[in-house]
Amino acid sequence: MLSGATASYTDAFFETISGFTTTGATIFADVEALPRGVLFWRSLTHWLGGMGIILLSLAILPFLGVGGMQLYKAEVPGPIADKLTPRVTETAKILWAVYILLSAAETVLLMMGGLDLFDALCQTFGTMATGGFSTKNASIAAFPSPFVQWVLIVFMALAGANFSLHYRVVQRGWRVYREDREFLVYVAILAGASVLIYLLTAMPTGQHSELAVRNAVFQVVSVQTTTGFITVDYELWPFAGQLLLLLLMFVGGSGGSTAGGMKVLRLYLLGKFVLAELNRLLHPHAIIPVRVRQHTIPREVVTNVLGFSVLYIVIFALGTLAIAMMGYDMPTSFGAVAATLGNVGWAWAT
Repeated sequence: MLSGATASYTDAFFETISGFTTTGATIFADVEALPRGVLFWRSLTHWLGGMGIILLSLAILPFLGVGGMQLYKAEVPGPIADKLTPRVTETAKILWAVYILLSAAETVLLMMGGLDLFDALCQTFGTMATGGFSTKNASIAAFPSPFVQWVLIVFMALAGANFSLHYRVVQRGWRVYREDREFLVYVAILAGASVLIYLLTAMPTGQHSELAVRNAVFQVVSVQTTTGFITVDYELWPFAGQLLLLLLMFVGGSGGSTAGGMKVLRLYLLGKFVLAELNRLLHPHAIIPVRVRQHTIPREVVTNVLGFSVLYIVIFALGTLAIAMMGYDMPTSFGAVAATLGNVGWAWAT
């Protein structure tokens, strides 16, 4: 409001919340008309909110070490909070170091792709925080360079993965990725959805090109990691393709990432729980634990995940009903609530 970008406190409050929660929805119809200072600030709110204000506090304010694990568990999304070191503050510093190094690497690569420092930093903030604020009205479509878009795809995918996993890769090598079931499921969903979107969008037109592949992969990675960047008008896609993107909004990224959604780890845990219950029906006296990352998951954690999932769906249903009661059609209501609840920020329909 002080910058004069908007005279409405409600609009300023909305934009700020959208930034710090890394949702990426915006009230500005013409972001390119905004001063660079405002554009930089709104992108910086993404970057700070992405790794988390609480996690930042744990890293720089040692007196929060008392009760710090409760804050850490509250901040790190997912049913399991990985402690990389015995001290929570040290874990927070390691995660922030990984976050900063990846951000620096992406900024340099984007500048190599032709972006100036300002645009490179702002797109990096939106990418690493999986937020989606851009400095251009056309979002990433304003940067048609294949190199730039593939760089963004890679770093969106990295931001949607568990950050503690990236740190372990530095320590133990690439096999860490291969050994982590959640990461493999995460990559499998990204790959499978990208193939389906490519088939749905390229087959009818016969345009089998690198651009078609890139557009399919970019939109899938963008929506599943809840970043919300766009390169094409997805409303022109077949309904099946749009529905698949809507479902990916619910999936989200990995636990311990900056992505929103329900999280792959929770869905993976629910899948293992369902299989265990089915086996228990066949073998009533068998003891069938639910295991994730070589850890036996306590029953109360599974119960918490079930409760979270039910609450997520209930809030989605009530939110959709509320939007529909305002006079919007169901596709718009579904998409708007899914995008904001999962911190995606996409405008599903206009």
